[in-house]
Amino acid sequence: MTVQGHRPERIAEEIRNEVSLMLAGELKDPRLAAPVMVTEVRLGAGMRTVRVFVRLEGDETERATTLEGLQAAKGYVRHELVERLHMRRAPEVLFILDETEEYNNRIENLLRKAKNPEEHSS
Repeated sequence: MTVQGHRPERIAEEIRNEVSLMLAGELKDPRLAAPVMVTEVRLGAGMRTVRVFVRLEGDETERATTLEGLQAAKGYVRHELVERLHMRRAPEVLFILDETEEYNNRIENLLRKAKNPEEHSS
């Protein structure tokens, strides 16, 4: 594979780093007080969209509030990405809740129940 073929991956990693830095202290929105971890960044075709997958702590209400704060910060994040990474075009930034950990835990619990049904029947 050519160096050009790795460019989207490198850019996605740079975006992940920059967004993580912004979330660590630059964004002053009180809705973003809960810990937010960027788990993955995926670039859309032509780098017109950036999907930022985040893991949020807290209960459903806290997570919803944090997601609202992230939605409100999209414009700032978009502007900063263009400035910091010297991008020609400002991509649309989409924050998406990463629920893979919860999904994995649910599957593990179901497998455990299937393996030992007598322990989990009441």
